[in-house]
Amino acid sequence: MPGTKSLSVLGFSAAAVLAGFGVEASASAPAPPVVLQHVSVVDVRDGRLVADQTVIVERGRITSVGPAEAVAPPAGAAVVKANGKYVIPGLWDMHVHAAWRGIDGVFAPLFVANGVVGVREMFGDMETIRGWKARSEAGESWPRMVGPGHILDGPKPFWPNSTVAATAEEGRQAVRKLHDSGADFIKVYTKLPREAYAAALEEAKRLGTYAAGHVPDSVSVSEASDLGQRSIEHLTGVALECSSEAEALRAERAAAADPTPGKLLASYLRQNERILATQDPGRCSALIARLAKNGTWQTPTLTVLRSMSSLDDDRFTADPRVRYMPPGVTKSWNWREDFRLRSRKPEDWASARKLYRRSLEIVGAMQRAGVPILAGTDTLNPFCFPGFSLHDELSLLVEAGLSPADALRAATLNPASFLGATDWGAVEAGRRADLVLLDANPLEKIGNTRTIRAVVLDGRLLDRAALDHMLAPSPRPVSPRH
Repeated sequence: MPGTKSLSVLGFSAAAVLAGFGVEASASAPAPPVVLQHVSVVDVRDGRLVADQTVIVERGRITSVGPAEAVAPPAGAAVVKANGKYVIPGLWDMHVHAAWRGIDGVFAPLFVANGVVGVREMFGDMETIRGWKARSEAGESWPRMVGPGHILDGPKPFWPNSTVAATAEEGRQAVRKLHDSGADFIKVYTKLPREAYAAALEEAKRLGTYAAGHVPDSVSVSEASDLGQRSIEHLTGVALECSSEAEALRAERAAAADPTPGKLLASYLRQNERILATQDPGRCSALIARLAKNGTWQTPTLTVLRSMSSLDDDRFTADPRVRYMPPGVTKSWNWREDFRLRSRKPEDWASARKLYRRSLEIVGAMQRAGVPILAGTDTLNPFCFPGFSLHDELSLLVEAGLSPADALRAATLNPASFLGATDWGAVEAGRRADLVLLDANPLEKIGNTRTIRAVVLDGRLLDRAALDHMLAPSPRPVSPRH
């Protein structure tokens, strides 16, 4: 352990460094107070800096935020001298796939080490979701989680283990079954028939929950928004509905002769050039205005959209962060072995890249129109890394036209608002103490969210040494179990 002189240079008190070496509070022993002195607070609500503040954390809550000279540290606190540092709320990744046995224990520390304090699981094993939540609630260094368990899809589902429904009554029954099993919400998917989909959304609302996910081929994005789908993932169906040939294209999808996943995706890919060639600015503006009026949230997951259009590029796949992934995961990322991608030709990859660039334009237009946006990555898909890729997503949102403050809100205040939470998402007194201490100003450059010096998770301080320990590459040959 470093000596006292080194501690002074680092700016951490002895208590803080002990926390960094794994001496964190157990569920029965509350963590000592944490004090960030002389720190610049990033006000994500107003997109401004409040300089030279002291932030005090006690019993898992922020108890005080005020001018550094006016706020005294409580006795026994772990004091961090944060001169020249910046504090933001803990980040949320609102689209991940991490709740699978064997994957969960590898991914959880990588999220936290990257300042991700909460995740929305979008298709996982319900038993694993319950176990994840229990570990977080017990005071372990795991992010918080909300999740739906299984996907709700049509009779010939895209993914094995999906819950299926063919009729309105089956849709209602499926929603009740998922809700009774502990699902926090209902994830709807691509091949859900129109009647089953509408009934499922109605039943979810009756039960006090909501539906999120893909827009099924059986309905338009406008209809999904009007029916009350709470969030749309990956911009599914948006570029298609912006086409002057939208109705014909959707009819082709709904009538696909072979609904097996590989053939289905190939048929979608064949439509790309028509979709791109027939973009209608008036239709697109009307759709985006409707989404804004209805408050239909968007989780663009630009990270996975970029990945799925770039896997043929050796420069893209030469990502050094693969060292953090178990071999079983990286093996599954070989596009030549992926049933969704292995039939692609060079012209298909070029078309996919054009559609990705159009997606960036659409996200920018959505932001300008006031459509609410959530930051999500689709982690577990190829080159979508737990924790690391949330920072990629923030940078891609800025590339699409969001300001750095907008992007930060998409991973902090917006998730809190979406989930109906009023006690986290900002660095304010009374809020839950989930914080990220940075070496550089993220309002100046969004990539500065990567300059993590420490994380406060539910009031427990994890310094740089603790975070580096969490980042130790995993030697385990883990494969996802769907």
